[in-house]
Amino acid sequence: MIKCIVVDDKPLAIDVLTHYIDQIPELSLSFSTDNPIEALNKVMEGDVDLVFLDIQMPELSGIQFMKIIKGKCLVVLTTAYAEYALEGFDHDAVDYLLKPVSFERFYKSVEKVQLLRKGLAEKEVPKTTVASPTKKVIRDMFVKTEYKLVRVSLDEILYVKGLQNYLTIHTVHEKITSLQTMKSIEEQLPADQFIRIHKSYIVSIHKIESIERNRIRIGGITIALGEVYRKAFYEAIETN
Repeated sequence: MIKCIVVDDKPLAIDVLTHYIDQIPELSLSFSTDNPIEALNKVMEGDVDLVFLDIQMPELSGIQFMKIIKGKCLVVLTTAYAEYALEGFDHDAVDYLLKPVSFERFYKSVEKVQLLRKGLAEKEVPKTTVASPTKKVIRDMFVKTEYKLVRVSLDEILYVKGLQNYLTIHTVHEKITSLQTMKSIEEQLPADQFIRIHKSYIVSIHKIESIERNRIRIGGITIALGEVYRKAFYEAIETN
């Protein structure tokens, strides 16, 4: 089974590719989004085999996306502009789909992906060995600031504070302002390492210094534990 995601800033394009994916038993759609930053973090988590990626997007172009992931998964580019094909292949795109994409052309791309994966598997994994399952470990993530994407090590995050239309990520070395919502970053952070303790705070469980009377000390500040978050919080720290 090939785990794939669809990234495109046009909802109609996402719908078309999602429908095509549903028709092919060898494909499994894990995620679809119009936000390339969310998709980037999904890929960096390491559980994506294939990305159907639009080239022209406002926050992050498909070419920039490919440069960042550095071959972490296979990529099939989709766009309405044929002139971008050559640059896409320069960054090892498996194929290039010109919109509007027909199912026949889509299927040919999937066949290319299957052949490539088979060749890589035969080259990298000896047939006499069986790979044992390993736990996925997420070590860092990308967050969008006003002017650029910043890689943040999860081990260095102390807490995240929400501030209306943006948030600040407080690490052991710096404070990073990011243009996203608390809900968005909460979904990206590993639940076994981070937990929401207040409508405006998410903390690193392993960076908590002390807990007293429903108040948490972390990173030199004290944060009140919100009542609606208390039960989940105490259950989480019991298992860590």
